[in-house]
Amino acid sequence: MTAIPMFPLGSVLFPSTPLPLRVFEPRYLTMIGRLLDEDDPRFGVVLIERGHEVGGGDRRSSIGTMARLVSVSAGADVLTAMAIGTDRFTVGRWLDDEPYPLAEVTSLPELTWNDALSPLRTEAEAIVRRTLSRAPDPRWDADTELADDPLAAAWQLAAIAPLGEYDKYTLLQSTTVGGLLRQIIDLTLEAELLWSAD
Repeated sequence: MTAIPMFPLGSVLFPSTPLPLRVFEPRYLTMIGRLLDEDDPRFGVVLIERGHEVGGGDRRSSIGTMARLVSVSAGADVLTAMAIGTDRFTVGRWLDDEPYPLAEVTSLPELTWNDALSPLRTEAEAIVRRTLSRAPDPRWDADTELADDPLAAAWQLAAIAPLGEYDKYTLLQSTTVGGLLRQIIDLTLEAELLWSAD
């Protein structure tokens, strides 16, 4: 089990997915500053299940994704950072929140791609893109490009699917790529039904 800096957020981070951050809270400014001194600056991201991103006192999910810091630029009173999701982990226990949140985590095994899943991935992608094109205020464009690597693309589909954060957290907990793709299809179709009913 490894102790790592943690960044609880109100959104789910998936492997192979970009994470833009605006950092202004003193404890996270300290964390980013220390990460910049490391050869491989990485931190954990977990979903805040209840509470707020600012100020602490939140309830945090037990499965998260490691993020590798790729760029940081400083503004007047805020840091703009870009990270990319890598592997998933489970939180063993939370340590002190001072000077910033830390937790002991254990890596989860990476999912395994099988070419027999290609038709399922194609179906999932078609449904997500169709739903994005009709969704009210989607965060992603329907023509967002996905990675060439099929496993990375499956996680990216989970990220761009127009779903709420709890549904996305369900996807993050997937134990097989087939299960992940089937849940992307089911949850996206459910969301589409809800909009069309309004």
